[in-house]
Amino acid sequence: MTEKRVAVVAIGGNSLIKDKQHQTVEDQYLAAGETSRHIADMIAQGWDVAIGHGNGPQVGFILRRSEIAAKVAGMHEVPLDSCGADSQGAIGYHLQQHLQNQFKCRGMDKTASTVITQVLVDADDPAFESPSKPIGGFMAEDEAQQRAETEGWAVVEDAGRGWRRVVASPFPREIVELPAVRQLIAAGITTITVGGGGIPVVRNDEGDLTGVAAVIDKDYASSLLAQSLGADLLLISTAVEHVYLNFGQPDQRAMDEMTVVEAKQYIEEGHFAAGSMLPKIKAIVWFLESGGQEAIITNPESIARALRGETGTRIVP
Repeated sequence: MTEKRVAVVAIGGNSLIKDKQHQTVEDQYLAAGETSRHIADMIAQGWDVAIGHGNGPQVGFILRRSEIAAKVAGMHEVPLDSCGADSQGAIGYHLQQHLQNQFKCRGMDKTASTVITQVLVDADDPAFESPSKPIGGFMAEDEAQQRAETEGWAVVEDAGRGWRRVVASPFPREIVELPAVRQLIAAGITTITVGGGGIPVVRNDEGDLTGVAAVIDKDYASSLLAQSLGADLLLISTAVEHVYLNFGQPDQRAMDEMTVVEAKQYIEEGHFAAGSMLPKIKAIVWFLESGGQEAIITNPESIARALRGETGTRIVP
């Protein structure tokens, strides 16, 4: 019997929405199917897999529908934490159905399941003092100020395009449903969890959980998941086959492998963009410095080849 190998796979937005011309639910379902096929290749190689995923565009769509319905038909608006839960359910449904179909086609005795996942954050996280993540649609200034006064929203003017709500992006501290995820992975069930970084929750004075209006970085949440499971591998699937130095420049260079020390040096030198590769590299450094042994960054279609060492960027302690 081969030794059990556990991997956490974090899939980015490009795995679910290819571009602005392919944003419908059907488009997202088809995109999830492609990514699921590549993850099934990995599972066929003997890995037990927990999947984390992004949900930024999907939550944005849910919020927008909610805002329009409120203005046009007087419907109640959906709070941000519930939007996160809604997106976890829908994206999880797409992924688990595709995976189950893949397992059937391949004759694999496997199944997949989604866990609606809460992630604990600190109520006094400094991010709550300076919210910076725009969510929802654009507003006129008077509506934005009215929302700020009556609902306590933080609002900012966005490059002359209008006003938007901004929320905090606190650091993930604990995965509330971790015991359930552990049991599923131990049973060989492919588990979709920490969707969108998890639903942010805090503990009140009585120790009870309550949702907060915030967003958690899905790469940090996936790193925390990998640490908490004692995973052998953290694989971050993104839009590019490799990590590059001097990305987009004439002298850009694909990296086959780097150490934590080298990764930190490249961060200091400013090689990684804050909105794209930087959080991925930082999340991997956190995983490896917390006892992880290996991480890979590559695009979905290269997952199986990257696991064989043929492509992708491998990062080691």
